[in-house]
Amino acid sequence: MPDTGTVLAFDFGEKRIGVAVADTGVGIAHPLQTIHAEDNKTRFAAIEALMAEWKPAQLIVGEPHHADGGAHEIARLARRFAQRLEGRFGLPVTLVDETLSSTAAESRLHEQGVHGAKLKAVLDSAAACEIMQTWLEQQRKLRIVR
Repeated sequence: MPDTGTVLAFDFGEKRIGVAVADTGVGIAHPLQTIHAEDNKTRFAAIEALMAEWKPAQLIVGEPHHADGGAHEIARLARRFAQRLEGRFGLPVTLVDETLSSTAAESRLHEQGVHGAKLKAVLDSAAACEIMQTWLEQQRKLRIVR
């Protein structure tokens, strides 16, 4: 992990992609937006705009697994999305286990009083935030071990 710099995290879905941002110097993730698109052209145009605005040093993509550790059907698509990001933008992309990230995000949002349509509107970016926090915690642990 770079000592400082911006990192973008993605919660990949076939219809929506949640995006979160963090500065590694601060180490706190923030939900950014949800990209609503099923076609790659629209998705990558939105991602390109985010890349231009935030100028990240690294990208994180959530890789879903079932609670028992088994492969999730969407995992293959998430890995392919990660490969496309790396190829298109030339930045390092790290896959992070996102098991239960949406559940954790939904619980956190409920605790904050977010329900119904408001919840649906922010759930994907909140899940990306959970993915980013997982990655940030992994990086903190790596620094302690070194």
